[in-house]
Formats: sequence, C-alpha cells, structure tokens
Amino acid sequence: MKIIQLTDTHLMAPGVLAYGMNPETQLRAAIQDIMARHADADLLVMTGDLCNHGDPEAYALLQDILSPVPCPVRLLLGNHDDRPNFIAAFPDHPRDENGFIQGFQDTDFGRLIFLDTHAAGVVGGVFGPDRMAFLDHALNTAGALPPTIFVHHPPVADGLRHFRDIGLHDEGRMVARLAAHPAGIRHIVFGHIHIPLAGTSPEGIAFSSGQACSHRFVADIDAATPDWASGNPTYRVIMVDTLGFRAFSAEIGQDVLARSQLCVGP
Repeated sequence: MKIIQLTDTHLMAPGVLAYGMNPETQLRAAIQDIMARHADADLLVMTGDLCNHGDPEAYALLQDILSPVPCPVRLLLGNHDDRPNFIAAFPDHPRDENGFIQGFQDTDFGRLIFLDTHAAGVVGGVFGPDRMAFLDHALNTAGALPPTIFVHHPPVADGLRHFRDIGLHDEGRMVARLAAHPAGIRHIVFGHIHIPLAGTSPEGIAFSSGQACSHRFVADIDAATPDWASGNPTYRVIMVDTLGFRAFSAEIGQDVLARSQLCVGP
C-alpha cells in the first residue's frame, strides 16, 4: 500500500504569506509532483496544521488544491486548525460519535487509525477520555495485524527544546494504550515539529515525522527559539506492505546534477 503524507501546510488566505513564503505555492507544487509521480497512491494523509489560522478562506483554498487528487484523502487537525471552520468546509469528512476528526481504514497490512489531538486555543495537543474511547474501540477491533497510527501531535517525547511544553498534553495515556495493544503498533506517523525525525519510544514503538511542506525549523535540538527557514516543498511516500513499513522523503525543486548509472549487483 502506498500512502502519501503531507504535513504542516499552514495555508493562508490566497496571496497571503507566512514568514515571507507562500504556503499555497508550496502545496500546489507538492500536489502537482505527487500526481505526476505517484498517481498510483492508495491514500493521501495530511497530518495537521492544514491552515495557519483556520480561516474559511484558507480551507476553501485547500478544497481547491486537493480537488484533482484521484485517491482518497484523510485530513487531520493540528493546533493551528479550527474545528468548526474545517467541518463547514469538509462536512463529509469522517468523524467519531463525539464529533472529533477520527476514523480508521482497514487494509491487507493492518488497520490505519487517524486521531484528533486538536483543542481550540491550545498549542499542544489534547487527548482525553472521550477521544480515548474511540482509540480503544479502534484497537480492540483491529484484528491480528499491528495498526499504523496517524496523528498531528507526537504522543512520544521528541527531545526538541522548542516543543518541550507544546507536545501532547495527555500524561502519556495515548502511548501507554498503544504499548498495551497485544498485536503491537507498526508505526506512529505525526507532524507538528516541522522537521524530519525518526525514533523508537522507551516502550519500543517506532515513530517518525515528515518535513513541513511550508516553513520549517533549523534543526537545533537545544534551542528554545530556533530559527524558521524556507525550503523546497516536501512530502513523504509511505509503503506498508510485505516488507513492513518504510517512509521515503521527497523534495521538489532540487538541482539535478546528472543521471545515475544502473548498478548491477552483487
């Protein structure tokens, strides 16, 4: 199964810049490249901070940009999003019985579970008992294969000083529940931190984040106020298949130096 991950697109109203760059231009370039190179993708997942201010004009722009995408699309909410405005723009997007933007999809390689950590006015994430009830159900009915989790806020400690106090404010409930799942967890995929990160939690759960498609941080682990930086549009190609889980980073606009030669092994 081929899944495309886009994260932290931070769309503004048309023509409005964020930190001196245009998130619309970044996302349109990413979608164009995805459609040219990965028309066979089974799913596109955007892991939150879809829009920088959660305004209706930005969600309308997101609708327009995504309109030509041929595969199913899953949209998650981040701290910059606005739940009422999102639902007004995407009224048919899957929600749980409490109105959270949560759902799951079964595949031949295990269940994909999409979680909602957005809370209005909170920079970090929230995942209380009402949302945990959905996760309990999704895990309890997931079958024998390990599920893959998609969420905006990392439920594990990322080790970045800037994000120390704006991670997932759930006292470890989510990752403890995932660690207790008998079939194990294949991978946790998240956004929020604007830089690529891969690791394993103390419980042994593998996790990774994608590079922000819009502005990103200079990767200074110990800086409380790291610098924002520009960069080419990015996305990830995630493969979940008989080989397990793999995530490949794609960058648009690189300077091509030469075509490589065919390498014949061994």
